[in-house]
Amino acid sequence: MLTAVDHVQLAAPPGSEDLLRPFYTDALGMTEIPKPPALAARGGCWFRAGDVQLHLGVEDGFRPSRKAHPGLRVTAIEAYAGRLEAHGVHVTWDGDLPGHRRFYAHDPVGNRLEFLEPRV
Repeated sequence: MLTAVDHVQLAAPPGSEDLLRPFYTDALGMTEIPKPPALAARGGCWFRAGDVQLHLGVEDGFRPSRKAHPGLRVTAIEAYAGRLEAHGVHVTWDGDLPGHRRFYAHDPVGNRLEFLEPRV
């Protein structure tokens, strides 16, 4: 039986790791975690914040998805959006999900990310 999502993998173009690291660590506040040696040879990078893991895997011919995205739950969504904007990230607010505040942003290679917080 399914019990949790272990991680979400996003694709990235070859050689983009140094572009992605500051976004995921500085802007999003995640910590880079080491990949197992056999997987590290493939490139890419992995990040964690609490129980949330995002893996960026290298994909030849990479094109970011226009629609697919992880939905990441946050607290203090206004402050979190401000944090991203302070790092030069454009955020797009969307009020269409009942019971939630949410916005979208894109990482440096164009992966779409959704950030949401339930209204209390």
